[in-house]
Amino acid sequence: MQDGERTPKLHRAGTHRAVPPAETLARMRPLLPALGITRVANVTGLDHIGIPVFQACRPNSRSLSVSQGKGLDADAARVSAIMESVEAHHAENMRLPLALGTAAEMARRHAVIDVDGLPREPGSPFHRQLPLLWVAGEDWLRQEPVWVPYQCVHMNATPARLLEPQCFAGSSNGLASGNHRLEAVSHALCELVERDARRTFEGQTAAEQQARRVDLASIDDADCRSALRRFARAEMAVAVWDLSGAIGLPVFECLIVDAAEDAAMAQVPARGSGCHPLRAIALLRALTEAAQSRVTLIAGARDDIRRSDYERACSRDNLRLLRDQAREPATRAFAAAPSHDFASFDEDVALALDLLRRAGLEQVAVLDLSLPGIPASVVRVVVPGLREPQED
Repeated sequence: MQDGERTPKLHRAGTHRAVPPAETLARMRPLLPALGITRVANVTGLDHIGIPVFQACRPNSRSLSVSQGKGLDADAARVSAIMESVEAHHAENMRLPLALGTAAEMARRHAVIDVDGLPREPGSPFHRQLPLLWVAGEDWLRQEPVWVPYQCVHMNATPARLLEPQCFAGSSNGLASGNHRLEAVSHALCELVERDARRTFEGQTAAEQQARRVDLASIDDADCRSALRRFARAEMAVAVWDLSGAIGLPVFECLIVDAAEDAAMAQVPARGSGCHPLRAIALLRALTEAAQSRVTLIAGARDDIRRSDYERACSRDNLRLLRDQAREPATRAFAAAPSHDFASFDEDVALALDLLRRAGLEQVAVLDLSLPGIPASVVRVVVPGLREPQED
């Protein structure tokens, strides 16, 4: 992070942004054809919950051709979908210079990311004498350039990508966009912490997980209460867990499932998770993402949804298990989660970097993927030691 870099939060309704969603939409709408986005669809009405969900379609994508977005209103959800698609476009069309070399060679000439802390592909062929492509970023903890394996950064899933041995797990984790670079970096850091918290939660015992169940009556944020009322009107059972861990940023997970069995129609459960310095926004992200995930499954337009996903999630046995889970007692107070409210994104980022350092993380690589002519900042952030959930 550059000294003196400051980005105030001028929009604070349901989320924190450098400018209101309507302004972002006005900037991005003329560029949708150049970005390959052919349609932005309001798919809220495919479900009966009513939380706004949009889809952005990019048929010539080199990864997923459909991106989702959610928000408290249509503008926020529409922009969310567009910006997720914009992120992928940038990661598929990177223009940063590359270097070819083994990890051992690169480490002799440059500062290199700790490859031992990066998620690996199953059966990864990686070894330190294996030639790979590398790309340079900035380590925001050590304040120095750092080289990262290219396959940890890009999202080009076309056959040409497969020419390089796939050693590290490829995903969109840590890929984020914003109206300003610090907004994008803050979002990326929160996503990385969120995914790591989910991985920790997966490894906990049933009793440990149960102790993290949040009493919904203790939730005092107006926007979160509004989302919960929408779920109640739609006759959805809701369970929330506080996943906040050693790093110190608030993280929540949400489960929604039809409260009553109905043999006459397919019933689709869904989960969502969220992280943000302010616990109310972290929870709201989890609640709205659960609604988005359910609409996504109902729409069936995502390239990565398999028949087996529906068979497993929508089976009567699984639905019964989830309903029972949602009925279990919840005793944890919403206020037990940490919360930090700042007026600028540089303060959010400074907090996240300090918490990561205190948690023993030693590198935070930031790669700026922004392209000329596009009024958005896109970054990929890589933090060795932070894990991804097995469910993903």
